[in-house]
Amino acid sequence: MNIGAAALASGVTAKSIRHYESIGLLRPAERRANAYRDYCERDVHELRFIKRARRLGFSTGEIGALLALWRDRARPSREVRRIAERHVAELEARITEMQAMAKTLGALGDACCGDDRPDCPILDDLARGSGED
Repeated sequence: MNIGAAALASGVTAKSIRHYESIGLLRPAERRANAYRDYCERDVHELRFIKRARRLGFSTGEIGALLALWRDRARPSREVRRIAERHVAELEARITEMQAMAKTLGALGDACCGDDRPDCPILDDLARGSGED
């Protein structure tokens, strides 16, 4: 199937398919006599895999590792679990950071009068630059 059909079947844009090929996530497609890419069902399945992994927030490197493990039928599942557990820990850390940001911004928003006066604790805090980035 051509790239348009593969995109439609997988739910991944043609631009993304080309990108995944260029970075090595997806094996380069076979080429027809007219030099057009020719995708098979395996490629579509791998594109769906990549799409699902991206929606779960895995990085490109993690997706590459997961794809390699998925392709290897003799893989140890402990490797897959290790990647997933590390990703969950990263997600939980990001959630904690975002909750702290929301709490800080909420408090600053509550302290701001939001009227016609120029003084604003939100801008004052940003200008102070606490260095906690």
